[in-house]
Amino acid sequence: MLQVNSISFSYSKKTVLNKLSFSIQKGSALAIIGESGCGKSTLLKVLYGLYDLDEGTIFWNENEILGPKFHLIPGMPFMKYLAQDFDLMPFITVAENVGKHLSNFYPEEKQQRIAELLEIVEMTDYAKTKAKYLSGGQMQRVALARVLALEPEVLLLDEPFSHIDNFRKNSLRRKLFAFLKEKKVTTIIATHDTTDVLSFADEVLVLDKGEIVTKATPVELYFNAPSLYVASLFGEVNEIPGHYFDLKDNLLFYPHQLKVVENSKLKAIVSQSYFRANHYLIEAKYPEGTLFFESETALPSNQVVHLTKK
Repeated sequence: MLQVNSISFSYSKKTVLNKLSFSIQKGSALAIIGESGCGKSTLLKVLYGLYDLDEGTIFWNENEILGPKFHLIPGMPFMKYLAQDFDLMPFITVAENVGKHLSNFYPEEKQQRIAELLEIVEMTDYAKTKAKYLSGGQMQRVALARVLALEPEVLLLDEPFSHIDNFRKNSLRRKLFAFLKEKKVTTIIATHDTTDVLSFADEVLVLDKGEIVTKATPVELYFNAPSLYVASLFGEVNEIPGHYFDLKDNLLFYPHQLKVVENSKLKAIVSQSYFRANHYLIEAKYPEGTLFFESETALPSNQVVHLTKK
């Protein structure tokens, strides 16, 4: 288990992480989400031991994770960290980059391991290509294979699919997370991509200004978001005054949770229709501002619609 106990960290007196406490079970996947600058990347670096804590402790099982003050070479041997810069050796091949830290005592096993990892990240055809000739997305995939090579107990990923094309990203995600589950690798992923969160994470940690807002399963978080900030991390969301539904408190609705009806208290005027493949996202104005809902067809501008919750 990874146990984080009331950790704080600051850059030049500016607090970046403020008294964070949480735990992760072995073999599970935790996604860290939040707006840019909330502390996601810094948290990964602290967990890896790249920075010294201002206060608090971090343990992996019985091993305390300590920073540069305690280790000549920062980082922990049972962890691997994939940063947003890939740190590949440009003048050696993809296969050589992946196998760089694997033992040469068993050359056949080493080559089999490299081949397995290249297949996972879909880079088999580039095994003999020098890294300097790769695109950003290809470099990211090679870097991912390299951190997997030694089968770490804990894997820290910072936006691991940010440079990868959408058509390849989905397949790669499925292969990667299936591999990590099979090997029981504890995974922490800092991401802004909700697909990483909803489809593959066991739990989600939400950060805001260096503090934990909430920690829950993806299903709990999506359907019971505690605030507009949390809900907005999963896409467009509407905060609608409760009086439209004969309630006191404001309510949060994703676009798909609203439907058009013949008559209701919630009346809006269509301003724009956005094609989204299997539906249209409709932008509309109402007395409190702008709201979004889904429709099977485009709606003409200035059409008046009545809305209610599904």
